[in-house]
Amino acid sequence: MRRLRSLLAALALLVVGLTPLHAVQPDEVLADPAQEARARTLSKELRCMVCQNQSIDDSDAPLAKDLRLLVRERIRAGDDDQAVLDFLVARYGEFVLLRPTWHGANAILWTAPFLILIGGGLAIWLRARRRRAAPVAVSALTVEERRKFDELMSKSDDSITNV
Repeated sequence: MRRLRSLLAALALLVVGLTPLHAVQPDEVLADPAQEARARTLSKELRCMVCQNQSIDDSDAPLAKDLRLLVRERIRAGDDDQAVLDFLVARYGEFVLLRPTWHGANAILWTAPFLILIGGGLAIWLRARRRRAAPVAVSALTVEERRKFDELMSKSDDSITNV
């Protein structure tokens, strides 16, 4: 019996540990379940300005709570989802969106790494191509260089035979 209780307690802890925790407080929940579902969906798309890589739905920060309340207020006022998002973007900037839109400066930020990678690869390819195409100029030794070379070679031959 004691073992069964321990097993049930461990199972309960496991279930509690695996369920996602949300920061939404009971006093924030809207009475209309459809509106609450919309608010939760929108909250998952909005970035907590304090935590930055967490949605306001998951954040315990006071600013996240304020944003959740603002979303619910706009929904109660009759705004559709896009109007709520537009309101928050106008107020806090596009950084408030966890998935920024694809326009203007964002398009440059998203494409710049790929363009740099392609440009670097092209530069390496062109440089390698030019190196293969350019013959290495080898000039003949002058008489003085040839004499010094022969002298060094004869010294190295003598040092090898003396060993």
